Amino acid sequence: MAFFSADRLAIIFGLLGNIISFLVFLAPLPTFYRICRKKSSEGFQSIPYSISFFSASLLLYYAYLKTNAYMIVSINGIGCVIEALYIFLYILYAPKKVKLFTMRWILVFNGGGLGVIMLVSMLAVHGSKRVALVGWVCAIINIAVFAAPLSVMRQVIRTRSVEFMPFALSFSLSLCATTWFFHGFFIRDYYIALPNILGLLLGVTQMILYFIYKDKEKCVQTNFELEKTVSISGNDIEMNMNFDGSEKKGVHTNFELEDNVSHLATKTISTTNVI
Repeated sequence: MAFFSADRLAIIFGLLGNIISFLVFLAPLPTFYRICRKKSSEGFQSIPYSISFFSASLLLYYAYLKTNAYMIVSINGIGCVIEALYIFLYILYAPKKVKLFTMRWILVFNGGGLGVIMLVSMLAVHGSKRVALVGWVCAIINIAVFAAPLSVMRQVIRTRSVEFMPFALSFSLSLCATTWFFHGFFIRDYYIALPNILGLLLGVTQMILYFIYKDKEKCVQTNFELEKTVSISGNDIEMNMNFDGSEKKGVHTNFELEDNVSHLATKTISTTNVI
């Protein structure tokens, strides 16, 4: 049973967390492939990548203060590089106003937010209190990030559609939250463990909503297609009726024309005979 000691389990869940988090970081690749191919940022927003860059930078600073937090350092170091690359590509192909907007948000989050946190932690507190301060800030930021999908969940309930809440993403985030919760639990880092409890609960809730509304979305689509088919059929029937009416009217007009020609011919023959 020594294999299942807290230290070994912490390493196992830390490695799993690194792998899953790395895959989550790579999730926007299709979006940026499209941006590079079209050489335009189109309607995509840069704020999620700015927030992710800020969150990864803050966790990297926390791991530096904590020392020996190699699992947190590795994934957030990689995350900072990936998110910085995303932001660079976004700014490269974005319109001028959007570029300025994105750079402004980077300055707000990383220049302002992270800078203030680092200055306060360095100048105002020392030792273990410094780690606790930055740890609580990380926990609050992570809770805010995990709470972001609440707006999407509300949209799913309101529209009865799971179009903007893919199951794969919800499942990946739930799995990611689970691994980091156990890693934080086994190393007794509750600044890491506690926010991931909320992340796990929200992820499971998203998956439940997905299974509730995915069939209703199909029903709505089926009803819409049925109404569309009925509408098209009704229009076809109406057009056929109009066509039949026009055809009958045309036959009647041709009949009257033939009758008039026959009467005129009879009248002409009679006149000729008189002469």
